[in-house]
Amino acid sequence: MRRDDYARRRTEIYAPIREAGIFTWDWDKDDQSEYALATVHPISEAFRQELAFATERLGQIFAKTARIVQEGADALLRELGIPEAAWGAVRLPLNSSAPTAIGRFDFAHTPQGLKMLEFNSDTPTCIVEAFYVNGLVCKAFGATDPNQGEHRRFRPVFQELVERYRQSGYAIERVVFSALDWHEEDAGTTKYLLRESGLEAAFVPLSELAVKGSRLYAPDESGFAPVDVLYRLHALEILADDEDEHGYPTGKHLLRLVADKHLALINPPQALLSQTKAMQALIWNLSDSQLFYTAEERACIQRYMLPTYMDNPFHGQRAYVRKPIFGREGGAVTLYDRNGAIIAHDKETLYWEQMMIYQELAEMERVEVETWRGPFTGELLWSSFLIGGQASAIVARVDKHITGDRSYYLPVGLMGERGK
Repeated sequence: MRRDDYARRRTEIYAPIREAGIFTWDWDKDDQSEYALATVHPISEAFRQELAFATERLGQIFAKTARIVQEGADALLRELGIPEAAWGAVRLPLNSSAPTAIGRFDFAHTPQGLKMLEFNSDTPTCIVEAFYVNGLVCKAFGATDPNQGEHRRFRPVFQELVERYRQSGYAIERVVFSALDWHEEDAGTTKYLLRESGLEAAFVPLSELAVKGSRLYAPDESGFAPVDVLYRLHALEILADDEDEHGYPTGKHLLRLVADKHLALINPPQALLSQTKAMQALIWNLSDSQLFYTAEERACIQRYMLPTYMDNPFHGQRAYVRKPIFGREGGAVTLYDRNGAIIAHDKETLYWEQMMIYQELAEMERVEVETWRGPFTGELLWSSFLIGGQASAIVARVDKHITGDRSYYLPVGLMGERGK
């Protein structure tokens, strides 16, 4: 397809979406680069169902493992890399049947089948793309949206979680949704979830929140008032180190409020336990021991997870990946061949100081996609959301070797029966 034809089609699809004000980051205005592609990648219903199956089964395994971690010694939390300031908060019992309220598993579709790479259980993004944009792009192409109706899952999961907090003795009168207001994607995602939650709430930028005494405060029409429930698109391990302009540890203070039940969080703080990639190493180790999981659970782990360790057993044996336990968007990720030679590595500066895990390198699916700059060949990363313990919408991204902050978002649609 000629570049001007693609550009025209892209404008026809994304200009109305952008004007609606919900998804405005289809194009990077700073470096004039494309993020959301004007095409639809076809998938089969069978593949869609396997993503859902793997998502729910792995969600159950993470939930089971998180329960024992909550009851374990402080030393275990330290080994998993959980910041000490968050220990009291992550131990709070709220929901033992799901590891988080809203999470996202990332998968590679390898020659050996689906393999889970990581679990974004604390502050997942790509939500607007999966639950809102994908359906509009599919409609433009006359394709079937595999995520049709999935946005309806948000309201019950938000309202059930707030009700759980109420039953646990929390105040729930004032609800605030918060993110960095200058970050277009974070703020847009948070406002979308606020709209879908069905809760009476307001969006307040993180910079306008304040901790004082035993409460978190946010501005309202009369000045400042306490917040009872906070949805925050701000990672807990980052929050643990937050300080104000005077050096006061506001993050630690806020986490004490959470541990003392003066503030309810969404996602709940237990989500941090599954966010650390060290949890994958723990699950793999427990599976090898054959003492904790059922035979069915061990089979699921072997089928959908990759060998993952806190030290490196792969050198000289198999190609592998080194990842930071709380890294995001491919930050500080390095790919190695079996002899330890670097295949690819992240070139940004974040997350290199973190604890690292070592994971067997998965062979990702290669695809060629049409872009504004012309054909692009990259590797396809599949993501599948877990909402309230149930599999939900899916989303795909394409990048070179490491799926980073500048990857392409690739809409997906279900193909007809004859294409299966």
